[in-house]
This record gives sequence, structure tokens and C-alpha cells, in this order.
Amino acid sequence: MSKLLWDLNKQPHVTFVRQPICSISVLPVYQVCSHQSIILSTPSEIQMLSTLNASQVCVCVFSLHSDVDSGDGNIKYILSGEGAGTIFVIDDKTGNIHATKTLDREEQAQYTLTAQAVARDTNKPLEPPSEFIVKVQDINDNPPEFLHGPYSARVPEMSNVGTSVVQVTATDADDPTYGNSARLVYSILQGQPYFSVEPQTGIIRTALPNMDREARQEYDVVIQAKDMGGHMGGLSGTTEVKITLTDVNDNPPKFPQSVYSMSVLEDNVPGEEVGRLKAKDPDLGDNGLVNYRLIDGDGLGMFELTTDSETREAVIKLKKPVDFETKRSYTLKVEGSNPHVDPQFLAWGPYKDEATIKISVEDADEPPVFVAPSYTFEVEENAPEGTLVGRVHAKDTDVANNPVRYMIPRYTDVEQFFSINSEDGMITTTRPLDRETQAWHNISVSATEIGGHHQDTKVRVNIKVKDVNDNSPEFATNNEVLMCETVVPGRVIETVSAVDKDEMAHRQHFTFSLAPEVVHNNNFSLKDNRDSTASIYVLRKGFSRLTQDVYYLPIEINDNGFPPLSSTNTLTIRVCSCDSKNTILSCNVEPYVLPAGLSTGALIAILACIVILLAIVVLFVALRRQKKEPLIVFEEEDIRENIITYDDEGGGEEDTEAFDIATLQNPDGANGFLPRKDIKPELQYPLRPVNCWGKKRYCCMTKMTGLHQTV
Repeated sequence: MSKLLWDLNKQPHVTFVRQPICSISVLPVYQVCSHQSIILSTPSEIQMLSTLNASQVCVCVFSLHSDVDSGDGNIKYILSGEGAGTIFVIDDKTGNIHATKTLDREEQAQYTLTAQAVARDTNKPLEPPSEFIVKVQDINDNPPEFLHGPYSARVPEMSNVGTSVVQVTATDADDPTYGNSARLVYSILQGQPYFSVEPQTGIIRTALPNMDREARQEYDVVIQAKDMGGHMGGLSGTTEVKITLTDVNDNPPKFPQSVYSMSVLEDNVPGEEVGRLKAKDPDLGDNGLVNYRLIDGDGLGMFELTTDSETREAVIKLKKPVDFETKRSYTLKVEGSNPHVDPQFLAWGPYKDEATIKISVEDADEPPVFVAPSYTFEVEENAPEGTLVGRVHAKDTDVANNPVRYMIPRYTDVEQFFSINSEDGMITTTRPLDRETQAWHNISVSATEIGGHHQDTKVRVNIKVKDVNDNSPEFATNNEVLMCETVVPGRVIETVSAVDKDEMAHRQHFTFSLAPEVVHNNNFSLKDNRDSTASIYVLRKGFSRLTQDVYYLPIEINDNGFPPLSSTNTLTIRVCSCDSKNTILSCNVEPYVLPAGLSTGALIAILACIVILLAIVVLFVALRRQKKEPLIVFEEEDIRENIITYDDEGGGEEDTEAFDIATLQNPDGANGFLPRKDIKPELQYPLRPVNCWGKKRYCCMTKMTGLHQTV
């Protein structure tokens, strides 16, 4: 229960009565304040408890009395300030002040009130107002509270005894400066014997060694805080603390089995999975991480080990093809170890384990196998059809040892240069090959077993066409040689070189000479430099473009192949105009140009010729108009009927000598006409194809046009 302390500022004419006015069992307490506080605390003092029972309605605190109060009721006492009229009320006749409700120091530690005596009828102040302070004295009425609870904490497993886990803190609303109401002591109610708590600080510590997370991971601990220094009658509060043991690497990995059995088909390709195994480690995260490796066994070269990043399993894969007929079983030894080892627990090691893997190879129907992974053959170019190139060989490695048949897939030899004997694998040519067209032929040969599953396999066959000297040498470039007209004799105007399509490499060598028909020419000579080049020299001077602007010099080139070949190539030499520094100005033939100016007589003659030509044209036009004939004869307008009389009797339809029957059958296709051979017509016009009737005489009508003839 809290005590009430009253601080009263002493005022003139105010008397403070220190005995109870109300008939009540509790006693009021005063603290009189002038310029300093006087606390009355002896047993004879008047006291009042701030916490009342529910049956108590009013508590008389103290009474005010004025010197002018004669008891006749003409004086009225009034009270104002904090809590006046609600918490504190005054009897206006007697001056008794009452507390109407429970006071709590934790809600408000003090109240400031003002009391005054006034005339009842006029409300005129009879005394100056008196101010006093009511202080609420603390009692232990608040239990400790854990404001931040419940708590969660983590501590590594296997921690030493006394390792700090977490600190819990409780608060007490009571006045820490008054008595032991707010002095707290901590104790553990639940969580023993694993943990303990320091009474004064609330720090929770481990109490047992070697607490194993794998055995138990979480602990629920209850901590109590009690005031009054933990003595009897003190108030208490509790909180829960969930403590989790975190993992450390205190467990080595362990394979569930010491021996594992696996199998693999002999037709499996490298990279295929054979089997899996996993070492168990109860630790978590990196502490439970296990690395695997192959450490021993006769299958180290045939198998490899990887780790599945998701499942953390060791995966055994085929590294090289296995053969049932060669070896039927392999043994591997696998080690699993922790990569992260805590030095604190090294003595608990070793942190690794081993297991043995036995792998059996199972038989499978395999395709034939070529004795070589690839083949390379050579054949000379221009070799005749049917020339042997080489032989490939494959065999069935299965126990059945079925026969094998060979073929060349057409897509690898589209032009079908080669053929193969299906039984013995002999490859031959189907026609002569040209190295200059294709130096290498890369084909595939397929081998298929007869019987079983008809499986096949392919091998690469590279065929090189060997070179023979079947191409004549020729100029490396075919550019013209430009030579100045003023070139001096003995000057080199060009150095020629040659190329050969044949494959001669560094052994290739060419010789040059002039063709026999120009050996004794007086213009140019040739010197073989013996390095597969030749120099062309000028023998004379006085070259002129007007006389001859181009010279053709045939040169014979020989190679050193077997058999040696030669060819004649023509070098074109063009004569050019040059300046004094032998800089070429022009290499084109320049025609003679007449003088720019003409004499007066020449101009008159030209004009006279033009006038005469115009007069002739005008005269011709005039004559045509007199005859009313157009200048141009059109086919449809130039129609004339001409009767030609012959003194001959027609021979009828059988007479084929007098006229051309083909013209009658196709008059439009005739380009001319055939005159009568036996008689000359009396009237001659340009003859046209005719159509004649009658047997005695021929009456011929011709329709004549300018460009075409229509019968």
C-alpha cells in the first residue's frame, strides 16, 4: 500500500488540526511545507493508506480551520487544484478534506491543491488562499515485468560450461529509491540442469558440457524476476526463453555401407552415369558438407567421380568405353571427407570415411569395330578406273562374331569417285582423279554386322590425290609490258616468272627461252636468270608507235617435272610515248590531225558542193510531183497490172519448166523470181512471182509493191 504525504504551505490565520475528524480506522498523514519539507513519520503521526478496500467510500485526510471561523456556519471552505472535486473533496462547513478514490504513485506521484476560507453569503475571501502539495508515498504494489519477452537465443552446441547465452531484463514500476520494492533478483524456474541464470544481472549461461544438437536442438527456459530482493512477500514476474543449439562440425561423415555393387553395359558411352552413393553427416550446412574422391582401384582410368550439387551424392560415371570381352569387372575405392574441420574438435576425427565399389560389365550387342580409328590413303591423279586405293577392316567383337559388310554412304561421296567391295573392304576408283580439281577426298565407310541387331559403325577415310606433272607452266601474270619509244638498247624492260598448277613445292624450277621462230629477231632478247625468272632486253633503238605500236614476243617455258612439260606464252609489248624522264605519257595510237585552219578557196568549194546536192534533190522532188507519184513507194499503193505475152503454148499442169511451182504454192516466201529460160518477154518490168492460167498462153497479172511481192 502507498502512503500519502501532504506538503502544506503555512498561511496566516490557518490552523491545521492533526487529529481525525472522520470516524474511520485509517489515519491521515501530513507533510507540512514552509520553505522546507517536514515529514511526520513517527507512530503517533496521523497516517492514511492510499489503497482502499471497495467498502471504503470516503477517507478523511485532514481538516482546515480558519481563525475567523466561530462555528456559526458563516464560513465556507473551498478547494481547488489537481484532483480537486474528483479525487479530493472538502466539506465547506467543517473544512474536512476527503480522498474519494484510490491513489497510485505510478499514475501520479504528487498533487498541488489550494484551500481558501470565504464568506458563505458573499463568497468574499476571508483569508488568502493556502497552497499545499500532496506527495504519494510508494508501496510495493507493482510486480516485475519483462518488457522484451519472450526471448530467443542461440548458442553453439558443445559449448563449455558457463558460456553466455543471453541476458534478460525485467523492470519494476515501484520507486527504486524507496525501500526494496524495485530491487530484483533473477532465478530459473525451468531449464535446469542445462542452463543457469545470474541472480543480479539476468545473464543465462550454459550449465552442462557437451550439449549435442544432434541429440536435442531446442530448450524452453523460464526465468523469474522477484522484487523485495527476492525475500518472502515480494512480487514476481516470469518470461520464456527459447534457446537453440547451433551446429558445429563435431560429426565425421559415414557411408551407410562399406561395399557397393554397380553394373554398366559395355555399349554405354563415356559420360553416362553408372551409380550413386552418399556418406551421411548429421551436421548442417558447410559443417555437413562432404567431398568425394577416388583413391584406389583398377577402374581409376575407366571411371570418374563427380558430386551432385543438389543432392550432395557421389556420382560414378563412365570415363572410357568398357569391353565385356576384355574385362568384366572393376573395383574402386571412394573417400568422403569434410572440407571444413573445426580445429577445436580435431581430436574427435578423422573426419572422413571410405567405401568400396564393385562394378560389373554387362555384355551388349555392339556394332562392328574398325581396327583403326581413321584411315588415310594415297592415289595418283589420272590413275585409271579400278585403281586400288586401300582397304578398311572391321570386326564384330561380340561372342557371336557375325560377318561384316561394307558400304560408302553416298552423301559422303556425292560424285561417286570411289567404290568399295562389300565383303573385303577394298576401296577402288571409279574414274581418273584430278589433283588440281580436288586434292583430298574425305569419305566415310560404314560397316554393318550380318545378323543380330544389324548395328553399323562408320569410319573416316581420307584419300589424298598424289600429284603428277600434267600441267604446263605459264606466265605468273598476263599484263602488257609498256616500253618507251626512246628506250636504249640493252635495257631490261621486264622480268617474267611462271607458275605451275602441279604440286612441286620447293623443288619447282622453270627455264625460259625464246620460241624458235623469234630467236633471231632484231628487237628483243631473253636471258634466263636460273631462278625461275627471265629478263627481257631491248636490242635496238628507234621504236615508233606510228610504225608499230605493239610487239608480240613468244616465250617457251619448261618445268622440271617428270615427265617435263613446256608451253609457249606470248608476251605483249606496247610502245608508249614518254617524256625526258622516261615517264609514260600515252600508249594509244594518235591519228594525224589536219591543220586547224582552212583556206578560203577550200571553203568555197565545199559550199558549192552542198548547193549542187540541194539542187539535185529539189529537181528530183519536182519530177516526182509531175508524175503524181510519192517519193516513197509503199507496198499497198504501188500496184500495177502488167500483161506479159509469150508466144508459147502452155503445157498444162505437167509443165514444170515454164514456171516455178514453189512460188505459186508459197508466193509470200519468195525472195525473187525465176524468169523464163526459153523466151524473152516483149515488155520487161522487174519481174514478180506470177500466177498463170490457161494451157495455150500464159496471162500473168502481177501485183507489185516496193518491198514485198504478193501474187
